[in-house]
Amino acid sequence: MANFTAADVKKLRDMTGSGMMACKKALTEAEGDFDKAVEALRIKGAKKQAERGERTAAQGMVVLKQEGEGKATLIELNCETDFVAKNEQFIALANEVADFVVNSDSDDLATVAAAEIEPGKTLQAFIEEKGAVIGEKLELRRIAKFEGAYVASYLHKSDPDLPPTMGVLVELDKADAEVGKDVAQQIAALAPQYVGKDDVPADVVEKERSIAEQTTREEGKPEQAIPKIVEGRLNGFFKEVTLLGQPFVKENKKTVQKVVDEAGVTVKRFVRFKVGQA
Repeated sequence: MANFTAADVKKLRDMTGSGMMACKKALTEAEGDFDKAVEALRIKGAKKQAERGERTAAQGMVVLKQEGEGKATLIELNCETDFVAKNEQFIALANEVADFVVNSDSDDLATVAAAEIEPGKTLQAFIEEKGAVIGEKLELRRIAKFEGAYVASYLHKSDPDLPPTMGVLVELDKADAEVGKDVAQQIAALAPQYVGKDDVPADVVEKERSIAEQTTREEGKPEQAIPKIVEGRLNGFFKEVTLLGQPFVKENKKTVQKVVDEAGVTVKRFVRFKVGQA
C-alpha cells in the first residue's frame, strides 16, 4: 500500500489545485512520492489542455498594482472555479502576471500575452502551463495601464473568503484623493459605461433613440408629444450609462458632474473590471 497520509493529499491539493480524488490517485500511483505525484498531475493536466479550451473560465480575481499617484495597472486573471480562485498558487500566479504586465512596454493584451516571460516562453504559454498543473482553464482576460496626472483606484471583494473580484482605475487631470476615491467607488457601484454624454458612440445613441420612439408609439402617445417624450427617455439613458450624468451615490441630489466641477477636476477616463462580466 502506498505510504502517504490524508495530510499529504491535502498538501498536494493545496499546491496544485487539483481535486481530492485526483490527488489521492496520483499519490497512489506514485507510491507516495510527492514530487512524482505533482509531475503526474502536471502531465495529466497538459493532456487535457485542448479539452479545457472549450470550457468557461468565469471565476478568478482582479489584481491592482499602484505605482505612486500617477500610474496604476489592473489585470483580470480567470479560472473555472472559486476553489481555484482562492488557491495560493493561483493568487501568486495572478500577482506574477500583474508584475509582468506592469513592466511590459505595451498595454495591448495580445502583445503582452505574446511577450516572453521566460527565455523561449510567452506569457500565454506560461499561463497555460500553470493551468495544466492546477487542472483548470486559466485565462488572462484583460489588462489596463493608466498613467497621468493622478490615477485613483479601488478594489472590491464580493466574498471575504475570495480575492478581489472587482477593480476600478480612474484618471483625473489633477490630484484629489477624496474625489478620486469617491468617483472610483461610484464606478464600482453603478457601473457606468462612458465618462460623459459626448463619449457615447453615435450609433448607440441612434439605436436608443429608435427604441424610445418605437416604445412611445406602441404606448399610444399623441403624435405631437412623441419627440419630447423620446428626448426625455434619451436623457434618462444618458443619466444611467454616463458617469458624469449619474446621481452621486453619497449625495444623490447632486450629479457626479456637479461633484467634480465643485472640486475643479476633470475625469479623463476609467476602467471597471468585474470577474465574469464583459
